[in-house]
Amino acid sequence: MIKSLTFCHFVLCGALLAQSAVPASTDDKNSGPPSQSTEQKAKATGTRPRYQPSRFAGRAGTYYRMVWGIDGLSVKSAEAGEVIRFTYQVLDPAKAKMLNDKKIEPSLIDEQANVKLVVPQMDKVGKLRQTSDPVPGRTYWMLFSNKGGHVKRGDHVSVVIGKFRADGLVVD
Repeated sequence: MIKSLTFCHFVLCGALLAQSAVPASTDDKNSGPPSQSTEQKAKATGTRPRYQPSRFAGRAGTYYRMVWGIDGLSVKSAEAGEVIRFTYQVLDPAKAKMLNDKKIEPSLIDEQANVKLVVPQMDKVGKLRQTSDPVPGRTYWMLFSNKGGHVKRGDHVSVVIGKFRADGLVVD
C-alpha cells in the first residue's frame, strides 16, 4: 500500500511539474493579464472568441454597423414561443435613432409561415419595446406577439422598422 501511494504521488507530482513547464501562450498578441476576460481580449486583438459565432460575417455585419450603427442583432423565441424577442446593440446613436422612434411601428415577417408579427400594446405598460434615446454600447430590445406559435425556432425572419430592414435572421 505504501508503494502504490508513493507511486501515485510521484505520477501526480510529475504531471503537475510537466504542466507548469509548458508556456501558457506562445502568441504575444493573445496573451494578456490573467484578469482580462475573453471579451476584453477579443476587443484588444480585434478577433472574436472561438465559441461565439459571428451572426453576420463580412458585408452584412459591416452594413448594419456602418449604415444603421448597430451590431449583435438577435432574434429569440421566449415565453414558450408566445413572444419573439429582437435585440441589438447600439454603436452609433445618431444612426440607430430611428430604431427607437415610438412613432414607427416595427414588424417581424416570416414569409415561410406567411405571418407578420407586431409589438403588442399592454394596458398598464404600453408597447413592449424600448423607445428611449439610444446610448452607445447599450443593448435594446422589442417583443413581438407570436400568439398561435406560427414563428418557430430555426425559422428565417425579417425585422422591419421604418426604412430599416434586417433579412435572414434565424430565430434561436
